[in-house]
Amino acid sequence: MRKLSVFNMLTLDGYLAGMDGDISWHNVDAEFQEYARRNSNSGNTLLFGRVTYELMAGYWTSPDALKNDRVVAQGMNNSTKIVFSRTLNKADWENTRLVKENMVEEVRTLKAQDGKDLTILGSGTIVAQLARAGLIDEYQIMLNPIALGKGKTMFEGITNRLALRLIKTRTFGNGNVLLQYEATA
Repeated sequence: MRKLSVFNMLTLDGYLAGMDGDISWHNVDAEFQEYARRNSNSGNTLLFGRVTYELMAGYWTSPDALKNDRVVAQGMNNSTKIVFSRTLNKADWENTRLVKENMVEEVRTLKAQDGKDLTILGSGTIVAQLARAGLIDEYQIMLNPIALGKGKTMFEGITNRLALRLIKTRTFGNGNVLLQYEATA
């Protein structure tokens, strides 16, 4: 059985993005880039919603991405990817499959298969839906030392309490703190 994890950067006040989708507040430095390089070739299947998919595909296939961080760009481009969207008509990013319907059932099926684990990057709407269905096994939250006051939460629409157990932490020199939780129920 495959494990489904989430990796997201959040503000101290719990936001995934600003009101207009702004993520310029992401606190990224050389130490974070090294962490990203070590994790970019995990072989996990990456899951995205449309907005994150379009952002990632637009950047990681660009000449700037290859120039600025070839290792992460190659990892992202070579990874198997699934984008969940009712509005996209095609997904052109290398190794990407588009799923237009039945996301929860698709993820249940993927989790039941043998193979590498599954990782959601960004995609707050997808996270909330899969959390409500009890399908997320682990949450990796990179807490950034900034508060926005308002924005988009990763857990929008969660109606039941999520029980999580802290399993690991790591403090970065720039003030970011990686909090790793597993779902307990």
